[in-house]
Amino acid sequence: MSAVLQFPEPPGRPVQVVPAPYVRIGLAAVMFGLTEKAIRRKIEEGKWVEGREYKRSPDGEIFISVRGVTRWIEGEAG
Repeated sequence: MSAVLQFPEPPGRPVQVVPAPYVRIGLAAVMFGLTEKAIRRKIEEGKWVEGREYKRSPDGEIFISVRGVTRWIEGEAG
């Protein structure tokens, strides 16, 4: 059984979608064209720095900074 979410749209108003500043590793892999393993390796090897390219939640989950990784790709990190 699948559920379908329906959101009311006010007539004549555009819907604005704001990207999340942090995403989980799986979504970051899709967004940046990397594998999850490659992302984890960049973190383990220190190529991505905590607080710059990623953060850990209070329960230890890793969240990737979209802005941080974009800057890293453009050579602006560090």
